[in-house]
Amino acid sequence: MRPTIAYLGAPEGFEALTAAAAGRAVTKHVSADTAALTKALGEAAGLLDASMRVPVTAAMLEASPALRIISCATTGSDHIARPVAEARGIVIRTLREDGALLRNITPAAELSWTLLMACARKLPGALDHVLAGKWVREEFPGTMLHGKRLGLIGMGRIGGWMARYGRVFGMDVVGNDPHLANPLPDVHMVPLPALFETCDFISVHVHLNEETRGLVSADLLQRVKPGAVLINTSRGAIVDERALVAALEGGRLGAAGLDVVEGEPNIDQHPLVQYARTHANLLITPHIGGFSPDAVRIVCRRAAEKILEHLGLTAAPA
Repeated sequence: MRPTIAYLGAPEGFEALTAAAAGRAVTKHVSADTAALTKALGEAAGLLDASMRVPVTAAMLEASPALRIISCATTGSDHIARPVAEARGIVIRTLREDGALLRNITPAAELSWTLLMACARKLPGALDHVLAGKWVREEFPGTMLHGKRLGLIGMGRIGGWMARYGRVFGMDVVGNDPHLANPLPDVHMVPLPALFETCDFISVHVHLNEETRGLVSADLLQRVKPGAVLINTSRGAIVDERALVAALEGGRLGAAGLDVVEGEPNIDQHPLVQYARTHANLLITPHIGGFSPDAVRIVCRRAAEKILEHLGLTAAPA
């Protein structure tokens, strides 16, 4: 009997999984809800998670006797009850292992830059203004990027792309990354407090772990250069979100563009979402940074290969 591989995510990723597993495994596209995933994992040997919308809980893992591997088509896995998975011998793989593959996959960096420019030019408000039948450009003064300072927290793959974009736009780019072995030659590394105190735009590009949880703290947000813009497309918990609301309300922070909030996808009553409903200086997108059909097919193919390798299904089917 062929093993079953469950899949969470967009149809393009499921197509990539099904093509990779053809003749080797049964594939099942699971709807993004807790009950459906619990049922599917009870029968699956592998899970390819390209969604991260549904927490993989301890209870799910305890009720999944055949599950041997979870392969995430993302760089993060903080939605998985990792201690329980490890205790049960369930392997967790992510795209953090695939630096060469990810190097030229750019949607997350492109969205980060899009949010930066949308904040700089007050773009959503200007669009709404025209749809309301108005035409008063003086209500939307833009910030010229040329000559401004861009600070990057995390100088890995996405931070590296952001540095390139910033330089092309004539910005002075500085960074902070204590784990970076080979800094970019045209990016000056500075301490985190100095980055917040001197940068006009700050963009966050680090993985969430115990070292980075709350890294963008209330203290740093109080130090921020008046009128600066903060971009976060990494994980919501990296930023002290209560302090972020306070910095926006008080006018210390000029604007923020977020693709992530803590507790997503249950966001209807989230303080940042509530603030954004009545304030134009906060833009929030629904964690779409890495979502591009072109990229999804590539990363899901790689995530599928890891499952097949772990299950010993790499040989051609009989």
